[in-house]
Parts: sequence; C-alpha cells; structure tokens
Amino acid sequence: MRLRSVRNNCGCLLAALVLLPSQGFAAEPAENSNASMRVAQSIFDAFEYRRKVAEYNTARQQYDAEVDAYWSSVADKRRSRAAKRRGSGDIRLEDYVLTQPPVYSGPPRPVDPSAPIEEPPPRKYVPVVADLLEAAAQEFSFVPQQPQNELEYKRAYARVAAVAGITKEQAVRIYAFESSGNGKYDVQAGLEYPRPGAQAISTALGYNQLLSTNSVELLAEKGDQFIRALQAKAAASSTEAKAALLKKIAVLKAMIAFSRTVPDSWSAHDRLANTPKGWGIHALNLDIDVGPLLQTQKLLDSIVFARKQGYDATLTAAELEMMNLTGDGNGIDMIKMPAAWRERVPTTNFFQPGGYARNPIAGRANVVSKLLATTNARMDEEVRLQGAKDLAALFK
Repeated sequence: MRLRSVRNNCGCLLAALVLLPSQGFAAEPAENSNASMRVAQSIFDAFEYRRKVAEYNTARQQYDAEVDAYWSSVADKRRSRAAKRRGSGDIRLEDYVLTQPPVYSGPPRPVDPSAPIEEPPPRKYVPVVADLLEAAAQEFSFVPQQPQNELEYKRAYARVAAVAGITKEQAVRIYAFESSGNGKYDVQAGLEYPRPGAQAISTALGYNQLLSTNSVELLAEKGDQFIRALQAKAAASSTEAKAALLKKIAVLKAMIAFSRTVPDSWSAHDRLANTPKGWGIHALNLDIDVGPLLQTQKLLDSIVFARKQGYDATLTAAELEMMNLTGDGNGIDMIKMPAAWRERVPTTNFFQPGGYARNPIAGRANVVSKLLATTNARMDEEVRLQGAKDLAALFK
C-alpha cells in the first residue's frame, strides 16, 4: 500500500505541475515552463529512487538471509565431518550440503540520480618483488642470491623436489597450473603476462605460488629443517661458498625467530606476513638455496598430511593441487570421497564464502568432479609450454 501511495502522490504532483501553465499562465515564457518541467522531473526521480531502494532492500535482505543460512550450514557440516574423522566415524553423503549457493535474482542496486559520481576506492596495494627485496635489505640486511638464469633455479628446484619424494608428474603439472606453464621463479599472481596496467593481485610467488603467509608459516614450523639443509650444504662447499652460506644461515635464524614470535596459527602468521619483516621473509623464495626448499615443502606437507589421514596412494597432481587450493583438510576430504559422490557434492563444501567468491574455477566447476576435471584440463594445456618442458627434462 505504501508503494502505491508513493506512485499516486508522485503522479498527482507531476500532473499538477504540468498543468500549471494552462491555468492562467498561458503567456509564461518558455524557459519558465521548462524550469517547471525540470522541477517536476526531479521530484519524480526522487520518488522513483526511493521506491526502487525499498524494493532493492527487501530483495537483498531476503537474499542475504538465505546466503547466511547456506554458508552456516556448510560450516556446520564441515565441523561435523572433521569431528567424525577424528573419531574414526563414517562420513555419509548427507554430511555435505548438496545444493548450490543461492543466486541473487532481485532488482539491481538503484543509482541515486542526485548523487555525485563517486570514484571507486583505490585497490589495496600488494607488495611486488622490488618491495620484497627492499624489505629484506632493510629489515634483515639480506640480499637473496638470485639465479644466473631460469634454468639454474629450475635445476635446484627439481633436485630438492626429487629428494623430498615429489614425483615428476606432481612437480611439473602443479608448476604448469600455478605458474601458467612458462612462469619464472619470481612470477607473481597478476603479473604472469606482460600487459599494460598489470597489477599484482596477491603475494603469491614462485613455481607453487606461495603467499607471504605461507613463507612465514613454513619458517615457523620447518625452519630448523631448512637450517640443517644449509649447514649440510655449507659443510660440503668451498671456503668462499661456505662463508656465504654461513652468513645466510645467520639471517635465516633471525627470520625464524621473528616468525615464532606469535602462536603457530594461520591468522597470527598472516599478521606478521603483512609487515616489512614479513615481506623480507617472503623474499627468501627468490634465493637459489632457500627458495626451492620453501616451494617444495608446501607440497610435501600436503603429501605427509594425506598419509597421516590414511591415504597411501600417490596423489595425482590435480589431487595435490586440491590440497594446495583449499587447504589440506578440505583437500583430503575431496580426495577420499567416493567417485559417485564427486558428481553430486558442490565445491562450496570446501571453501570459505570469500575464498569461493574469489575463485572463478570453483564457481564454474560447481561440483567436485568438475573441479578436478577442470584442473586436469588446464594442466594438460599448460604442460605443453616450454617452461614446463624445461622443468620436466630436469627430473631423472
């Protein structure tokens, strides 16, 4: 009733204003008549805007309530599955949300005709390689030893990955998927291709696209292991190379100490990663000695996690990428799922709402089987490129 009243009042007001010139003002100049029409149109636009806002708010509130209920159900069922796994309980198909997320189908947000045009807010700045190098120099007096060429880094990575037990298929196909088949050791998300106006979209860096938070967390959890690897390398090196490695070990120890100043949790490590010292730590990925250790460890941790969960088969590259993409717990949940379920279980079950919204692959491949197939198809395409071929040739 209220919306009808708004329309009726607006229509009556506009009609009254339009009729004014014919009621004793026939000689009114044309410009005054035009001014009256503009006032009438302005009033009409204001009423119409308020009507559209009311309709939009009603539709949006209903949609938001549906979305909140959907994602709450996803979270509840995820916690239930995790509890069952800890208690060795059987997970059933009904332990997943089997519907797709609600899609907004109401009216668009109306534009206020009287409001000035607003400039979009500036995008949050994402540090790039130059920032990481500057932070490493300023915060830790450290300059990464970068490779003389791309093949040198690939050789170091292939050697470390093979010793860790990463298969050729896993390493090459994940490199191809994450780094677009030709990515260099310093490739960053958003800057994979040289194009005007390209901007980094995250701190994801290198062959396996580690975030700065990954780098901090890996140092906190596996730093002692990296120290031992460098110490072994130093012991087998010449005097000059040994001295350089010992200096690098001292820097690495300082970085590890910083990464352990907070509790061992992703959120705490993320706070450190977004500081200048965190950026300096992320620059380790560019170092010929430490970078391959970091890039490899991320994959190795997922493989070890799968084994602890009772999955002893060799993970395919696509399966390992699922753990990399969604986190180890969600990834193993998908991997251990019966094939028939993969055709029915939506990908939303393995993402947070924000991560799902930012991941176009998960949205398009709306069930697990399609997500795996899409990932495999992209890997098939990217491994044909020269960068992936070069890496494959270095595995024995």
